[in-house]
Amino acid sequence: MKRFSKVLIGLGIITCLVGCGATSKSDDSTLKVVATANPHAIILEEAKQLLKDKYNITLEVSVVDDYYIPNKSVSDGDADANYFQHVPFFDDEKEKNGYKISNVAGIHIEPFGFYSKTLKNINDLKDGATIIISNSVADNGRILSILEKAGILTLKSGANPISATLNDINSNPKNIVFKEVKPELLVTAYEQEEGDLVAINGNYAIQAGLQPSKDAVLLEQADQTNPYVNIVACQEGHENDEKIKALVEVLQSEEIKAFIKSTWSDGSVIPAN
Repeated sequence: MKRFSKVLIGLGIITCLVGCGATSKSDDSTLKVVATANPHAIILEEAKQLLKDKYNITLEVSVVDDYYIPNKSVSDGDADANYFQHVPFFDDEKEKNGYKISNVAGIHIEPFGFYSKTLKNINDLKDGATIIISNSVADNGRILSILEKAGILTLKSGANPISATLNDINSNPKNIVFKEVKPELLVTAYEQEEGDLVAINGNYAIQAGLQPSKDAVLLEQADQTNPYVNIVACQEGHENDEKIKALVEVLQSEEIKAFIKSTWSDGSVIPAN
């Protein structure tokens, strides 16, 4: 975590949280992006100089730890873009809240992991065990699909593996008890041993110093068939703004891909094609 701490300390571009006296959308030479700290803000910091050198754009980042701020901020015009979420979460937020936002580009994938203070192997999961999961419906299908592939449960025939909920469980032979908490509280639940297993979003796991490929008891497959790519989103109608196109070009550049691969060489963050 030391290298990440140093990067975050150096993020002079990080300002106050959006929604707390947020300013209006930026002018043509400044790009305001809302992001979660790790890995998103770290990647954006690496992109800062590239944007300045290639496009004379000054990147300003507001870091948040609440998943429900960034899309509202972009939809309301308080920021130009956000970078923090995967596609199913974006789709759910847009439909549920009527946000005027657009998915403009996929940047990276973070494998979702299950962590435990007591279990070393998923096969050691006992009857009646408690698994703590995100209360975000957009994460439920992802979590349940991982558990189904591991043989822990089965989903009903025809259930969509992306949009499935706890109500779509067909068989639960180990009588697993699911407890839902806010995504930002998952690491706390893990640290306080509130359940036998805790399913933690990739960015929160990394931020807590966990290495998914090493520390997870059960880890999601994270190849290019994974639908949970993390994206850049902007306000509807601004998809072709020069600033947005410049941000996408830089974040999808070979320089940023190389940075991601070297910084997260354990595979906890993977560039998307």
